[in-house]
Amino acid sequence: MIRVVLAEDQAMVRGALASLLGLEPDIEVVGEAADGEEAVAVALASRPDIALLDIEMPVTDGIAAAERICREVPGCRVMILTTFGRPGYLRRAMEAGAAAFMVKDSPARELAAAIRRVLAGERVIDPVLAAAALSAGPNPLSQRERDVLTAAADGSTIGDIALRLHLSEGTVRNYLSSAIQKTHARNRIEAVQRAQSQGWL
Repeated sequence: MIRVVLAEDQAMVRGALASLLGLEPDIEVVGEAADGEEAVAVALASRPDIALLDIEMPVTDGIAAAERICREVPGCRVMILTTFGRPGYLRRAMEAGAAAFMVKDSPARELAAAIRRVLAGERVIDPVLAAAALSAGPNPLSQRERDVLTAAADGSTIGDIALRLHLSEGTVRNYLSSAIQKTHARNRIEAVQRAQSQGWL
């Protein structure tokens, strides 16, 4: 049996995935999680063959959880299953060690087939997304620029961002200015939107 852990913050989607995979004769769902932190804990406890993770989850996102699972549960292969097929997400997931990246509108039978292929040592990547990621190029933003843009996403002031990230206000302004230039945006709101649409944040 292929032992799978599912991490998805929407309970109905998680339940549907578990039911679908449970219909497969060689797949068993051995654990479920509602956020990335819980996914890591469940993977550590159950030592599955496959961890199937959503990206946008509370507490810890799926990409950060993937990186930890790859490091802390070395026998487990990580697959990303997401609504958000963004080129930047694909690149970051692969860098974190994910062996597969699929979008949720794929047919259910493809998911089970992908699980078997990943267990056999293959990489499974949505081909349209792979082409988009190659044409989009690498993330131009530094880690600090990403931190500052993420903090700016909720409309926080320069002072608020500086306090939250333990930086001076001048440093925050410099990072924002650099991020605006790199995203070819007119202002920080547009820079946040462009970075989010590419999956860079």
